Amino acid sequence: MRGIRVNVVSDVHGNSKDLATAGDGADALVCLGDLVLFLDYADHSRGIFPDLFGVENAHLIVELRTARRFDEARELGRSLWAGLQADRESAIESAVRRQYAEMFAVFPTPTYATYGNVDMPTLWPEYARPGTTVLDGERVEIGGRVFGFVGGGLRTPMSTPYEISDEEYAAKVEALGDVDVLCSHIPPEVPELTYDTVARRFERGSRALLDAIRRTRPRYALFGHVHQPLARRMRVGATECVNVGHFASTGRPWSLEW
Repeated sequence: MRGIRVNVVSDVHGNSKDLATAGDGADALVCLGDLVLFLDYADHSRGIFPDLFGVENAHLIVELRTARRFDEARELGRSLWAGLQADRESAIESAVRRQYAEMFAVFPTPTYATYGNVDMPTLWPEYARPGTTVLDGERVEIGGRVFGFVGGGLRTPMSTPYEISDEEYAAKVEALGDVDVLCSHIPPEVPELTYDTVARRFERGSRALLDAIRRTRPRYALFGHVHQPLARRMRVGATECVNVGHFASTGRPWSLEW
């Protein structure tokens, strides 16, 4: 008897080419967010920022952020935006819309998606076609298993578009109740899962996710966000915690089968 296969991606960051085949061979695609590419830390010529301000400024702002010189990075950003002959919000929204149009067009049916911290949730209803279900603090059954979705990230000095308070995030986690597969953009707050070995810093993980994992014991906790984690997979109690990978660079989904 044929089983069920779900392909999972996260941190797509503009890779619509590989996204078009990410659901091949699967019964469903799950997307854990970060569709937008604002700035590619591996290739500074790609993304909204270099398109607007050039590659040299992209080099500089990556250097400042990597060194955790966030005040200087923000000051550079302010000076660049001040010199742009366009409204900041309009320029960003136009660029994000172009990226969303490309990526939502290639989502297979069915796709179940939630937001990443760099996404703009208010725009998603305009691009999500029939066959794409957007979930945030909500559950869905896939092949007899219950999947719960929690979108967005927690507040950081980076001030990305969809960062929310710890309290708001915890409320979404609590609303899920018991699930078989806990899906989120950010990881639970475990050092091995939140440390990025290339950026050489801890990203923010969620204590609420970790508490829910220990309390409700889902089979899996799936997430992305940390592009080069110290540990890609580890067990927390009865739960297998899996970073499904940086899809923008690998172009390969992670598969869950049962």
